[in-house]
Amino acid sequence: MSQYIYDQPGWPGFHWERERVWQQLAAVRYDQGRLIGWMQSLGFTLRREAVLTSLTDDVLKSSSIEGQELDALQVRCSIARRLGMDVGALAPADRDVEGVVEMVLDATGNYGEPLTAERLFAWHRSLFPSGSSGMRPIVVGAWRDDSTGPMQVVSGPVGREHVHFEAPPASRVAGEMAAFLDWFNLEPEADWILKSCIAHLWFVTLHPFDDGNGRIARAIADMALARSERSAQRFYSLSSQIRQERSAYYEILERTSKGTLDITAWIGWFLGCLGRALEGAHSTLSTVLAKTLYWEAVGSASLNDRQRLVLNRLVEGFEGKLTTTKWAKLAKCSSVTAWRDIQDLVERGMLRPSAEGGRSTSYDLVMPEDRPAS
Repeated sequence: MSQYIYDQPGWPGFHWERERVWQQLAAVRYDQGRLIGWMQSLGFTLRREAVLTSLTDDVLKSSSIEGQELDALQVRCSIARRLGMDVGALAPADRDVEGVVEMVLDATGNYGEPLTAERLFAWHRSLFPSGSSGMRPIVVGAWRDDSTGPMQVVSGPVGREHVHFEAPPASRVAGEMAAFLDWFNLEPEADWILKSCIAHLWFVTLHPFDDGNGRIARAIADMALARSERSAQRFYSLSSQIRQERSAYYEILERTSKGTLDITAWIGWFLGCLGRALEGAHSTLSTVLAKTLYWEAVGSASLNDRQRLVLNRLVEGFEGKLTTTKWAKLAKCSSVTAWRDIQDLVERGMLRPSAEGGRSTSYDLVMPEDRPAS
């Protein structure tokens, strides 16, 4: 008999310990409502900046979970461009970046539209515009065909691989996905948060594509969460929290995929992770608030794009000491240009040099309230 959940009698009739789940779900709903209420009390400009920050984090971390590290500036600029926001000079984005951004913004921005096979195929084409995953050609914009063997999640060196999971055969995918999509597009009997949790598990269990299943599963989960809030505005990133807990995430997925149709443990982990994402959003959004207040106080100071970029990094909480060398690396400019940018800000009283002097000189941000009156 198969060891996997999709071959259990009654599949996909998931069930769970209702009392245990409802208590945890109620706590998450409360935190979700509190966060949304807090954000709605703030101004339009701050909310837009918060959305930009959360979406940028979501795109970066969802890709990072799968080992793909995207350029943060490209992601931020791509999202800002699509949201019609002015963030200074817009960095051109690679096709890979644009594709992930397209998928995430479609999932959350058009959350009320039906989820269809054609829409998923479009997302998949966006993720793999070259028709390959790394050096390996894959089936793009269609369900997998298993032409190169069964779909497996594997780790370990060649010859000593460990199979964590094997998906149902390709012959089952079209029918299984039709059932999944019919279920997803129905208004839930209980709650869209719970539906987000189940949809994520159900989709990754089917693993219907040659690659990109994790990223698409998280986009579907975000889509359901947007439906739960009836809003396209994202003030937190579930993917960011999953990235922090990646080992536990993979462990619970593997354990659930080899278990029974009682998915209480998976729901408990997912709701716990979502709750921690909501809690973490307060810290992220406090940084957004601090940055917004900083630029409001600075006003219309004539700064170049490099200066705005690095000052933003300092306001967000730059780790370590800012030196000319680090400025040049962040702003992607020469050391001479970095030195000129810094000296201009020192003269304006926006940066303060350290006492060391010489090559070891570092610079601290001077907050507007600490600057001498002119």
